[in-house]
Amino acid sequence: MPTLTEQELAEISSYVKENYGVNLEKKSALVEGRLGFLIAARGFTSYGKYFDFVRQDPTGREMTDMINRLTTNHTYFLRESDHFDYFIGEIMPWIESLPGNRDLRVWCAGCSTGEEPYGLSIYLLDYLALRGPLHRYDSVILASDLSEKVLADAAEGIYTEENLTAMSKERIQKYFVPIGANRYQVSAQLRKNVAFRKINLLESFAPKTPYHTIFCRNVMIYFDTDTKVELVSQFYDALIPGGYLFIGHSESLTTFEHRFQYIKPSIYRRPL
Repeated sequence: MPTLTEQELAEISSYVKENYGVNLEKKSALVEGRLGFLIAARGFTSYGKYFDFVRQDPTGREMTDMINRLTTNHTYFLRESDHFDYFIGEIMPWIESLPGNRDLRVWCAGCSTGEEPYGLSIYLLDYLALRGPLHRYDSVILASDLSEKVLADAAEGIYTEENLTAMSKERIQKYFVPIGANRYQVSAQLRKNVAFRKINLLESFAPKTPYHTIFCRNVMIYFDTDTKVELVSQFYDALIPGGYLFIGHSESLTTFEHRFQYIKPSIYRRPL
């Protein structure tokens, strides 16, 4: 397997950062781990030659495949589930209090293989079921990612028992269908409640109608400060006054100026 040189890492990371906002400058181990075996299996003698091949592919499929491999995040059901508890316990009553509101505008940005939006949707559907027919909402969650492959996997909604270890047996029986040894598929009801879409967070994404809540958890760890500043500013503008932003527990907005109100670690709000 070829060794990744500093010059090759700089060339690849510069391209990925400029076009997709992902910072790989000090992540040689990640690049080697996700591309090394592919490069060796396909007969390339260096990362540079492989990258030249990727850029020269007229179909764009090789570039898509490379970006998919470099940006896919590890996730699992009910990760940082206290965020879901806060959403149900604090944010939903606020949304319900808004005059004339009958739609829930929630966006999971950087959703990877779907565990986050499906998990949040489970909490939401359980909450609305308890509230009764007078509390019906258009509760479809927007879930986006840069990777076309993980979006396709997420839309299919097939997971193993290992993905569901934090899920109760009652919820597994209610929202998942066994489809073979150690495999479950998300129920039709749950799949209908999540809409998947490819979105590059480096590009402008101003919505036609602003959101009540945005989840962007464990995504900005890949971005440099300038990219984070721009992204957080766009998230602010994409929320209604009073709307909430969730980031990962290991992330913080304290290293740069922003317009959000701090609520508690990893939870921020656009002032009313």
